[in-house]
Amino acid sequence: MEKILEAIQAGASGEDIAALELPDSYRAAFVKRDETSMFEGTESWDKDPRQSIHVDEVARPTLAPDEVYLAVMASSINFNTVWTSIFEPLPTFGFLDRLGRESEYGARHAIDQHIIGSDASGVVLQVGAAVRNWKPGDRVTVHCNHVDDQDPSAHDDSMLAANQRIWGFETNFGGLADLSVVKANQLMPKPTHLTWEEAAVNALCNSTSYRMLVGGNGARMKQGDSVLVWGATGGIGGYAVQYVLNGGGTPIGVVSSPERAEILNRMGCEAVIDRRAAGYEFWSDEHTQDESEWRRFGKDIRSLNDGEDVDIVFEHPGRSTMGASIFAVKRAGTVVTCAATSGYMVEFDNRHFWMKLKRLIASHFANYHEAYAANRLIDQGRIQPLLTDVYSLDRVGDAALAVHHNEAEGKLGVLCLAPEEGLGIDDPEKRERIGEDVVTVFRRGT
Repeated sequence: MEKILEAIQAGASGEDIAALELPDSYRAAFVKRDETSMFEGTESWDKDPRQSIHVDEVARPTLAPDEVYLAVMASSINFNTVWTSIFEPLPTFGFLDRLGRESEYGARHAIDQHIIGSDASGVVLQVGAAVRNWKPGDRVTVHCNHVDDQDPSAHDDSMLAANQRIWGFETNFGGLADLSVVKANQLMPKPTHLTWEEAAVNALCNSTSYRMLVGGNGARMKQGDSVLVWGATGGIGGYAVQYVLNGGGTPIGVVSSPERAEILNRMGCEAVIDRRAAGYEFWSDEHTQDESEWRRFGKDIRSLNDGEDVDIVFEHPGRSTMGASIFAVKRAGTVVTCAATSGYMVEFDNRHFWMKLKRLIASHFANYHEAYAANRLIDQGRIQPLLTDVYSLDRVGDAALAVHHNEAEGKLGVLCLAPEEGLGIDDPEKRERIGEDVVTVFRRGT
């Protein structure tokens, strides 16, 4: 890997990179099959990713015809990294075993180490025999929709394919490593004005937010819409706020501290609710929700939104907030949800839903077209990376713990093959045109 890094840093040609010998093993972050019961009897909050994530050498897998070998310069932490590391809601080895039964190449994934990570930026090293749009030396980012074209439903929307999976979570050989195998239809051009770590943090969360709000499969936000964004300085929330602002809407950001509110103000989001200061108690106990608190929440929203309820709620906490979200959205409004970080079993008062003709839309990541469009907006400087801190690969457990305990804003980058921050900018003039303060607006606010 040292020779590969030297070639990349020296600006080697695609032909020279293609001629490099690949090592039989490489450094990666992974969890172990025989440790999936290590946290039994431990409360979720107390499960420590530093105990379950290992960083060590792993064997390089063979390459399928539709894949590339990628030198991973940087990656990032997502919530699915946390879920894998604490084995919740279930160990991910079941996903790998099912993939292993699909085909000869699928069998590569069903091993006793799960190499994690669902984001990456890097350089293509070698391509499979069926790859036609990418070549060695290409500098790319990776989206996490792992799917082929053999399921008929994939040709309408690949997120509907029966074998659609999230790379590095439901598949092996993820991005938290010095090397990875990636399907060619996961690749996108690296934004030329960004560093490796800035480019690595966007694909999963940015594409998810794009589909939820902008794409035809989500809420279809239009100019003038008001959008309530939960966790508005978090990974997907920070991108959602940018899409609302860019699309001529009004974001109402929900955060949990004055410092996070200040970050939103710096981004141009003026309407902010500090939920911790407001002290909302949507659940009076673990079985009963308090409608009076929903009403208080709705009143606070209207005070920031010209006396009106919101058109769209960007929902992802799940159990703790879904009842309030359904209540707070306007008549005929839309709640769009992509996750359940506070719990999967959600409840709401159906009377406020059906009698006011509201809509609830499920959204999961993004198809290739949506991810590519979202990446293009990053490359144009219209959407900014949410990078707030950077860890080395050896400290990936610390980074996962920070996300697990909600101690991190935005996205945490992880340096893999890149030896230090600040490398990988291909077009410094473009970065200057967009503005250093613009590109780093989120990091400067943390």
